[in-house]
Amino acid sequence: MMKKRLVSLALAAAMAGTLAGCGGGSAETTAAPETTKAAEAAETTAAAETKAEETTAAAAGQTTLKWSIWDKDLTTYYKPLVEAYEAKNPDVKIELVDLGSSDYQTVLATQLTGSGSDFDVVTIKDVPGYTTLVNKGVLEPLNDYIAKDSVDLAAYKGLTDQISVEDKLYELPFRSDFWLVYYNKDVFDAAGVAYPTNDMTFAQYDEIARSLTNDEPGAEVYGAHYHTWRSAVQLFGILDGKNTILDGNYDFLKPYYEMVLAEQEDGVCQDYATLKTSNLHYSGAFAQGNVGMMNMGTWFISTMIDKIKAGEYTECTNWGLAKYPHAEGVEPGSTLATITSLAIPTTAPNKELAWDFVKFVCGEEGADILASTGTIPAIMTDDIANMVSGIEGYPADDASKEALQTSNLYLEMPVSTKSSEIETVLNEAHDNIMTGNMTIDDGIADMNEKVSAILGQ
Repeated sequence: MMKKRLVSLALAAAMAGTLAGCGGGSAETTAAPETTKAAEAAETTAAAETKAEETTAAAAGQTTLKWSIWDKDLTTYYKPLVEAYEAKNPDVKIELVDLGSSDYQTVLATQLTGSGSDFDVVTIKDVPGYTTLVNKGVLEPLNDYIAKDSVDLAAYKGLTDQISVEDKLYELPFRSDFWLVYYNKDVFDAAGVAYPTNDMTFAQYDEIARSLTNDEPGAEVYGAHYHTWRSAVQLFGILDGKNTILDGNYDFLKPYYEMVLAEQEDGVCQDYATLKTSNLHYSGAFAQGNVGMMNMGTWFISTMIDKIKAGEYTECTNWGLAKYPHAEGVEPGSTLATITSLAIPTTAPNKELAWDFVKFVCGEEGADILASTGTIPAIMTDDIANMVSGIEGYPADDASKEALQTSNLYLEMPVSTKSSEIETVLNEAHDNIMTGNMTIDDGIADMNEKVSAILGQ
């Protein structure tokens, strides 16, 4: 910056001399000393400012790490994470660079594949974006760093295995949202039904939902609610760890579609086509107070707390949480997850220091800070779960607190270069099955055929 200022001032002085020379024969003798003085003044000013900056930097002794993020002013955990790390490492300054939310991954990919990117740490927003950056070769493998510091990947409940690419890990999760069962205790109490447990099979879940249902016109109570996302039904089938949503064969989905469609036929849950037509949001459905259970992600916890506190939700104030239902023989607490991660670009100026920051944010220290802001961290220990469940407005019962303890986490969409194409096929088939445009068998056959063709390309 000082060099640029010096050149600009010197150039301005030279231009002044040239313009004076155009005015008459005596200009050379009068302009020369003025030009010299201007240049000397510029040099003196620039040198003084440079020395001052160097002195300040030396005194601080700091290295700046640039961290790419989005929604800086709307996200509660950036500031406490940065402040805690800087307090622990006074020789480091974290610079937050907000790339915006809507096109974050596109902007990040453009910057990392262009020239001059000097990010030390980047936030990865989703799995497709992660896959893109790995394929472009712009992320640093973390395996050697992890091995050097003996980072316990088991703490991530299987998530890191699902984001490894050819046995290399290019990101580390720091936050994770996972699916739970939200339930309205008042609906259970009115029906005289015991609350759902944290060890509930799908058969038990279906039985409870049916026992809560009331189909009397004007007094309808729905034992269960499924949002229109395919995730709300299809991903029941991957909780046994034997299948993924990218396999190319979806016969394993049949019993879950049979359960949900039977519930829909019997009025246990609201009709899918009606939900699509009315565009009813899942939060609005649960807030009406006539839904017994709803499967949804942990991101809805803060909404529930805030809306109840603000007096907007009045029909579901007595609520609780339970672990996801599971198939016979599957470990309770197995559920679905979405993650947000940190990575180090191959062009990072300070890779070792960047890794230290990544390790801090993605480890237990960072997890404690995230939990204190009401955010679900990727690492969930007993202490962290207690911190989250201790937030004012969280259900006070022990079972709801225990619901935060997961066992196996499965990504909604694993890493694949063809995930977006497969997603389109699965969404279309789900819509056709749930609206009755296709039978379950025909819909599954459609998925099998089209996804197999994509995988074979």
